[in-house]
Amino acid sequence: MTESRPPNARGPLSACLLAHLSHPPHELPRLPTVVGNVCHDEDAMLALYLAYELHYRGFAGIDEGWEWEPSLIRERTRLERAFERGLRGAIVVGDIAPAKVTAELQALTTGDGPSLSQWFSDQGSLDQLREFAIHRSAYQLKEADPHTWAIPRLRGRAKAALVEIQYGEYGDGHAELMHATLFANTMRALGLDPTYGAYIDRIPAVTLATVNLMSLFGLHRRWRGALIGHLALFEMSSVAPMQRYADTLRRLGIEDGAPFYDAHVEADVLHRKIALHDMAGALAIDEPGLAHDIVFGARALERVEADFSEHLLRAWSAGHSSLLAG
Repeated sequence: MTESRPPNARGPLSACLLAHLSHPPHELPRLPTVVGNVCHDEDAMLALYLAYELHYRGFAGIDEGWEWEPSLIRERTRLERAFERGLRGAIVVGDIAPAKVTAELQALTTGDGPSLSQWFSDQGSLDQLREFAIHRSAYQLKEADPHTWAIPRLRGRAKAALVEIQYGEYGDGHAELMHATLFANTMRALGLDPTYGAYIDRIPAVTLATVNLMSLFGLHRRWRGALIGHLALFEMSSVAPMQRYADTLRRLGIEDGAPFYDAHVEADVLHRKIALHDMAGALAIDEPGLAHDIVFGARALERVEADFSEHLLRAWSAGHSSLLAG
């Protein structure tokens, strides 16, 4: 496995962390404290991404022993708590009866937030499509991996349903059909570098927040309900947007980039039913104490995705790039 190079620092927090990670594992000092909205803080979101990425593919030149270095976990926990505070301050979920979870999730699929896919359908340009792919590469090139962490933490119907969904995400056992592989092909078709982590220095905090959210939920057993709610809403609300992206690619003459989106349109027609009833609904009934978290995870996805969409549409409407300066 080829490791990507570490990103450039964006402030004192990530600079301090990167400086220490360049050496063999050792006791970390207390890192600078995060102030304000963590979800929009470039320094904090990058530092959290760095800590999380050690559990995925790591970085070239960073000792793998850092993954579970206690002092790093301590500092990551401080960042996570700040991230959680920001999420809880923006998301209100009351008491949820387990039998009402499916209705709550269905209601979220009719949200009236900004639609990136509709933008592309109406007016999206090739340059904007390339920017969009760069943003999404932070997640799509490891698609399914964060949610796979939930498998050993579930049981019964929810576990079987999650495995069925994940089997499709990993190409039904065929490496060339894995969704991450198909997205790499889309990037090539758009003239982009499909190397894992190639664009991390261009990806802003608002995008890193969408990736860090999945890692937060995936790495903690206590957040397994939220992780399932996150995946359920993702599967339930993806068919129409994915079709629009596929249509946009074909409109722009990028036929070779469409299979990734075609695969989601086909798979998610079935997956959205499995995700709602057999996975999220079953988990709520079998573990009633997780009903609140399932809905919280879905609403957290809705929140970070709305922030992400607003950022891109605001930049493009003003005639600016949505990426950080290269």
